[in-house]
Amino acid sequence: MSAAQLYTKYTRVWIPDPDEVWRSAEITKDYKEGDKSLQLKLEDETLYEYPIDLQGSELPLLRNPDILVGQNDLTALSYLHEPAVLHNLKVRFLESNHIYTYCGIVLVAINPYEQLPIYEQDVIYAYSGQNIGDMDPHIFAVAEEAYNQMARDEKNQSIIVSGESGAGKTVSAKYAMRFFATVGASTSNTNIEDKVLASSPIMEAIGNAKTTRNDNSSRFGKYIQIGFDKRYRIIGANMRTYLLEKSRVVFQAEDERNYHIFYQLCASSSLPEFKDLGLTCAEDFFYTSQGGDTSINGVDDADDFEKTRYAFTLLGVKESHQMTIFRIIAAILHLGNLKIREEQDEDVCSISSEDEHLSNFCSLLGVEQDQMQHWLCHCKLVTRAETYVKSMSLHQVVNARNALAKHIYAQLFNWVVQHINNALNTTVKQHSFIGVLDIYGFETCEVNSFEQFCINYANEKLQQQFNLHVFKLEQEEYMKETIPWTLIDFYDNQPCIDLIESKLGILDLLNEECKMPKGTDQNWVQKLYYRHATNQHFQKPRMSNTSFIILHFADKVEYQSEGFLEKNRDTVYEEQINILKASKYQMVADLFQEEDAVPTTARPKGRPRINMCSAKPAFKAANKEHRKTVGHQFRNSLELLMETLNATTPHYVRCIKPNDEKHPFKFDPKRAVQQLRACGVLETIRISAAGFPSRWSYPDFFNRYRVLMNKRLLSMNDKKQICQSLLEDLIKDPDKFQFGHTKIFFRAGQVAYLEKLRADKFRAATIMIQKTVRGWLQRARYQRLRRATLTLQCYARRHLACRLFKHLRRTRAAIILQKQYRMLRMRRAFLRVHSSILTIQAFARGMFVRRIYRQMLMEHKATILQKYVRGWLARVQLRRARAAAIVLQCHWRRLRAQRQLQALRIEARSAEHLKKLNIGMENKVVQLQRKVDEQNKENKLLNEQLSMLTLAHSSEVEKLKKELQQYQQTQQGDGKQLLSLQREMEQLQLELERAHVEREVMEDSHSKERNLLRKCISNLEEENTLLKQEKEELNSKILCQSEDEFARNTVEVNMQMKKELEEERSRYQNLVKEYASLEQRYENLRDEMTVFKQTPGHRRSPSNQSSLESDSNNPSICTSEIGDTEDVIQQVEEVGMEKAAMDMTLFLKLQKRVRELEVERKQLQAQLEKKEQESKKSQVIEIKTGVTSEHEDFAYNSLKRQELESENKKLKNELNELRKAIADQAMESNSSNDVQDSYNLLLNQLKLANEELEVRKEEVLILRSQILKAAQQKEMGEHIVTEKESIFPSASCPDSDQSVDQEDTIKAYQGICETNRKTEDWGYLNEDGELGLAYQGLKQVARLLEAQLQDQRREHEEEMEALKNQVDLMQKELEKQQQAYLQTLQLSPEIQVESGLQQEITRLTNENLDLKELLEKLEKNEKKLKKHLKIYIKKIQDFEASQTKVPVEKRLCEQNMQVAVQRKEKDFQGMLEYHKEDEPLLIRNLITDLKPQTVSATVPCLPAYILYMCIRHTDYISDDQKAHSLLTSIINGIKKVLKKNPDDFEMTSFWLANTCRLVHCLKQYSGEERFMTQNTAKQNEHCLKNFDLTEYRQVLGHLSIQIYQQLINIAEVILQPMIVSAVLENESIQGLSSVKPVGYRKYSSNTSDISYSLDEMIRQLNTFHSTMCDQGLDPEIVQQVFKQLFYMINAIALNNLLLRKDICSWSMGMQLRFNISQMEEWLHGKNLQQSGAAKTLEPLIHAAQLLQLKKKTTEDAEAICSLCTSLTTQQIVKILNLYTPVNEFEERVTVAFIRNIQKQLQERNNPPQLLLDFKHKFPVLFPFNPSAITMDSIHLPASLNLDFLNKV
Repeated sequence: MSAAQLYTKYTRVWIPDPDEVWRSAEITKDYKEGDKSLQLKLEDETLYEYPIDLQGSELPLLRNPDILVGQNDLTALSYLHEPAVLHNLKVRFLESNHIYTYCGIVLVAINPYEQLPIYEQDVIYAYSGQNIGDMDPHIFAVAEEAYNQMARDEKNQSIIVSGESGAGKTVSAKYAMRFFATVGASTSNTNIEDKVLASSPIMEAIGNAKTTRNDNSSRFGKYIQIGFDKRYRIIGANMRTYLLEKSRVVFQAEDERNYHIFYQLCASSSLPEFKDLGLTCAEDFFYTSQGGDTSINGVDDADDFEKTRYAFTLLGVKESHQMTIFRIIAAILHLGNLKIREEQDEDVCSISSEDEHLSNFCSLLGVEQDQMQHWLCHCKLVTRAETYVKSMSLHQVVNARNALAKHIYAQLFNWVVQHINNALNTTVKQHSFIGVLDIYGFETCEVNSFEQFCINYANEKLQQQFNLHVFKLEQEEYMKETIPWTLIDFYDNQPCIDLIESKLGILDLLNEECKMPKGTDQNWVQKLYYRHATNQHFQKPRMSNTSFIILHFADKVEYQSEGFLEKNRDTVYEEQINILKASKYQMVADLFQEEDAVPTTARPKGRPRINMCSAKPAFKAANKEHRKTVGHQFRNSLELLMETLNATTPHYVRCIKPNDEKHPFKFDPKRAVQQLRACGVLETIRISAAGFPSRWSYPDFFNRYRVLMNKRLLSMNDKKQICQSLLEDLIKDPDKFQFGHTKIFFRAGQVAYLEKLRADKFRAATIMIQKTVRGWLQRARYQRLRRATLTLQCYARRHLACRLFKHLRRTRAAIILQKQYRMLRMRRAFLRVHSSILTIQAFARGMFVRRIYRQMLMEHKATILQKYVRGWLARVQLRRARAAAIVLQCHWRRLRAQRQLQALRIEARSAEHLKKLNIGMENKVVQLQRKVDEQNKENKLLNEQLSMLTLAHSSEVEKLKKELQQYQQTQQGDGKQLLSLQREMEQLQLELERAHVEREVMEDSHSKERNLLRKCISNLEEENTLLKQEKEELNSKILCQSEDEFARNTVEVNMQMKKELEEERSRYQNLVKEYASLEQRYENLRDEMTVFKQTPGHRRSPSNQSSLESDSNNPSICTSEIGDTEDVIQQVEEVGMEKAAMDMTLFLKLQKRVRELEVERKQLQAQLEKKEQESKKSQVIEIKTGVTSEHEDFAYNSLKRQELESENKKLKNELNELRKAIADQAMESNSSNDVQDSYNLLLNQLKLANEELEVRKEEVLILRSQILKAAQQKEMGEHIVTEKESIFPSASCPDSDQSVDQEDTIKAYQGICETNRKTEDWGYLNEDGELGLAYQGLKQVARLLEAQLQDQRREHEEEMEALKNQVDLMQKELEKQQQAYLQTLQLSPEIQVESGLQQEITRLTNENLDLKELLEKLEKNEKKLKKHLKIYIKKIQDFEASQTKVPVEKRLCEQNMQVAVQRKEKDFQGMLEYHKEDEPLLIRNLITDLKPQTVSATVPCLPAYILYMCIRHTDYISDDQKAHSLLTSIINGIKKVLKKNPDDFEMTSFWLANTCRLVHCLKQYSGEERFMTQNTAKQNEHCLKNFDLTEYRQVLGHLSIQIYQQLINIAEVILQPMIVSAVLENESIQGLSSVKPVGYRKYSSNTSDISYSLDEMIRQLNTFHSTMCDQGLDPEIVQQVFKQLFYMINAIALNNLLLRKDICSWSMGMQLRFNISQMEEWLHGKNLQQSGAAKTLEPLIHAAQLLQLKKKTTEDAEAICSLCTSLTTQQIVKILNLYTPVNEFEERVTVAFIRNIQKQLQERNNPPQLLLDFKHKFPVLFPFNPSAITMDSIHLPASLNLDFLNKV
């Protein structure tokens, strides 16, 4: 293309500027060939005429389109030249705040002079595993590329960091090492990565200093090699140093400082351990005060010194060595303060022996003061004949002192470096390494000396290596794409290097002059003038004969020759060194010992080819001919460095210093251009521009420039052919582009030309669209005007009609008003007259009525007076008549009584009356005597029969006693214990009943008081609501002004509370996770131990340990070792009571424990009552059987007794046989396990036999009592028996189920006696002595009743006293509450509510503690009752079992003799029985070897149900050891399966579902009321009866958390590679996103990248969801899983968005929003919208909306701030800075708009971190989810091979 085509109107160009280096301008007139000037318009709208040299044809440089400005890679610019590079860096640095930019293979880093949040751990993880071109430029990207190439190519790598002092080299190298330490962290416990990082503060302290350009400038070069093993983990490191600036120890320029360690030590001189150093402040020492100010703003030297000491300790430097180091540093300071006196003779000097600094110097180094004093002022001259001692002049003494100080510090520096290398060294074989070179950049100072010469020499070598490497990479790229290769002319600095290091070069001449006895700097310079005057890179200054100029690749540098020879010689007098060798401190002496040249020892096997020693050779003896010069040493070390770099793959980091004032984000173009030229960035640009710098892949080019294609090209199928045809049509010169295999290569400027064509195409299309739209707008406007006109006419006509209508309506209204007014006036007059007439009538009528009333009142009062007078007269007359009648009656009655008395006296004196009384008396006496004789005879006969029977029975009883004594001897202890236990049982029952009554009373009183308090609280709440309403009314005005702020504060408080809750849960789950990891380590160690040693016996698994450590106030009652558990629980509860007043959390746990114990106590009480009822029923049955047996044959009783005796003998024989068999087996078996098993079998059978014996004893006693009663009552009269049967029909009925109470029977018998006494003779009734027996029974009953009555009276009195005390206490509390209530009424409403709540909390606390004290007493009793219940339950079960063993034939033949117990067929009770030896088989078939597909067609979580049924059976038989073993095996089996399948999502999900279901079953059937609310009656029957498995529930809960975390980790590993490509890069809406120019040309090919679509990721999520749902995982857990996964998707996608500029555009925002909507739709389709997963996507949604919103005005900024609430301020600013227009019609976000956003977001208190923590885990909750399936409905499939399980 010609210049006329390029330099057209509106084209922008760059012109030189003395202030800004380059300035932008716009062409206002098309350029034509031959024009002498170019018409331009500057950015400030001023016109400028740019002259053009027609001969040189130097037109101004073209400017890149705005679409290309701000690129990540400078080589991606279309026009590659200095102003384009400078402008791109300036835009990125100032507008986008991006400090990193790529320039081909070079990373350009600009020092921001401000701490940026881009180096956190999250950023390291974000760049780890990414290609270098995928993310924004960063030092971590370069480090990751080096790490990947080392792992992929198995070749050593190097990162070369260079730049001026203050450009940030040390910080960049430090961040690179931090990346390697994080990514390649070692798995061992050596902490080698910490040691590598710890070397930085030490080297900064002893090697960095403040300069005019940098507060922390490195005054030495270093190359750190970080070694890696085969797994690419850090195993060690090694450091080399180059050219320490020793002159800084003795001299500092203005506003500079010495090395930091001197100031750090002075700042810490007040510490006790440093008192002996004799140090003060830094201003008091000559070596630290020459630069002026000794402090640095914002730096605390004392704090840095503590960090340095800590780093020394971390690297293994002993305290003694550290103190020696500090002694040497302090000695150097004292050496600089020596006062040297010049004598009269100018050549003689001396130092006073009393000099304090001299004594301190000698004492600190442990040398002789006299010798050091002498040799500091004298020197030794050695000739062939003799040796002379010569005095030195003042100048010589000062130089010698300074040389000694520099030498001491240099040796100390080398010792520290060597010790760091020793600490970082390792014995593990090194596989590869990555080197980090932190070396000084090109330097040009006002006075350039030997140090600057060496630095620039090193940079010449590095620049040559850099140019060759860049040239090589370009050649490889062209060869790979088969592009024709033409030689590119690039700058070669080999002539400059030859000038310095060739034979008779500058260094050779310098070394030769140093060997001359009287060589001087002037002579050396003259030799240079003579030798190199004709060299093009060497010049002689015009005005000086002591300096010379070298033309380096970066700039011309003038060096001053003064001091070159002295610095090159580095002379130190031998006598001074010998004194230091004789130091009493071993470390000081070792620093100066003679060493030969470094021996060339064989390298150890596995070491790299490059030797890892320090670049500085060891110091040799200090004479004039003993060692090489400094220049020679530096050249050798530099050659070694170049050899190392050439053997590695280099990566370059060029640090740029933006300004000399160290202001943050200030860009000085002059300084930047100077450094860009010096560091080789522009050379890289020049090499790239010489070839084909712009490179596009065929698909990207097709998508970008398809608008330039016609239909003919688009109809072709081959995109490559389309691109070739398009370029051939657009660009006529074929040399401007080349076609490669995968890319199109363009010359510089061609992409800009294509962008111009594309813009013109879009501009033409835009004009067409605007024309069409404007025409449509005009037509629409005309139609709107026409419609408006018609509408106006319509409204005008309507208005006129309305006016007429209003006039008519007003006229009619006026008439109506007149009529109404007149009517109103007449009505008012009428009403006045009417009211006056009514008033007159009322007063008149009232007067007449009052007169009539007064007359009636007078008449009524007169009538009343008459009534009372007449009544009084009648009563007086009545009393007189009654008194007279009474007197007459008395006289008449007395007369009749006297007459009757006389008649009776006469009759009594007659004899006939006596005869009647004695008739029949004798006959009765005779009859009674006869009856007495007959009764005596019968009594004698009965006594004889009774004596015979008693003798027979006594003999039988003695036989039974003898037989039972044998059993009693062996079981005597058990019998006594049983009796005592029975007594204790009875006492405990009584105490339990009393406690129950007391508890009911207390609960009643508590409920009453609680109701009263609730009423008070409700009243207070009502008042509070009223006050709140008033307050809300008052605050409504205020809230109108500050509504947003109040809402925001409320949301923040709620979010803070939620965050604290989640943090507490996460801490708890982290503890669970740590416990699981420790448990896993323990299992691994145990597995390793079992390989070497297997020991028999029981071994306790750590998974069943008690949870007392984690929850000391929630103990549970174990089913074994009850006594120990009681003690432990008691101790825990005592500790809890001591802390109850202090710890509210502890109190809440105690409350929970009290409720659990109360529920447990109720259950035990219910069981106890049930067992008592059963025992009563059995007693009633026995009584009935006994009553029935009285009427049966006596022979049956004897047969029964004989049968029992035979059964007892059989039991004895079986027991003896078992003992013999076990004894024989024990003798034959040698295994301790068999003995133990047999012994356990013996104990179990012995227990069963003892229990059977107790049952038989009870039956024998019952039979004996029945026999005795039958013997006494057998010969009684049958009339008595028949009479009893008639009275007690229920007693004679064997099948009656009613039980007759003893007291009721006695009362009934007394009633019978009374009726017989009325009807029959007393003697007749007393013939059998029945009355005497009844009397004795009544006496016993009366005594019992009296004793019970006294007990009840005593208990009643105690209860009354207790109730009175409680009433008093409650009255006192009520008074206190009333006082507190009165006090609170005086306070404000808010304080009233708070104080009321506090009082309520304290009251409830006290009540709960009191109740706990009561429950503690009952708890022990309940625990004892548990023991007894187990024993009695077992006895009852054995008794029932023994009853069912009676043969059916015997029951049939004895059906009339006893009550038969029939066996019923029982249904499946939901329990599975297995033998102990089948437990491993159960675990193997059901857990370890089970595949989820095996049970896919059955009930979900079938293994959990089967395991619970086995656990329930162990509870049913009350075998705690079996339950413990089974649960432990289940837990260990699940852990084994998870360990075996760490990456299987289906298996992990399967066992998470089963573990949770097992926990739910243990809760649902635990017997606790809170878990049984949804149970059916059938499910309640399946509850556990004996065991409390709370501890195992907790262990299984921890296991569930561990499985959940493993499930999340597996899902994250699967999803993580899909997220970026599926969410950010996937183009779901075809054609929406257009491609922009590539920001970086990747030189790292990673062929393993796989692109995923959004559909593939959603299919994977579908797989996760269907797997978890099919396996029966709880929906709540499924929701939490997807919430966690969607949070990870959001975090990774947002982090990549924040680090990638190519995604931050409007079209990508639209694409991203569509992808997110697809995920939200998927959540809605799976009913997961309530899980909170959609909320986790809010930051990503807000980021997509931010990319789509308008970004110009203040209103736009306010909209962004109000909308993007889920993004932090830094994230919003970062996205705005990254926002890149895809087309030139879009606009960039201005800096002013970003500043406006930052200003509005200042109030947000966002965290400082930029990226989200994608590894954050939400705390998981496992809600209780009961099952509706009953245990008896579960079927065992045959595929599980569980035939050994028996249904119960």
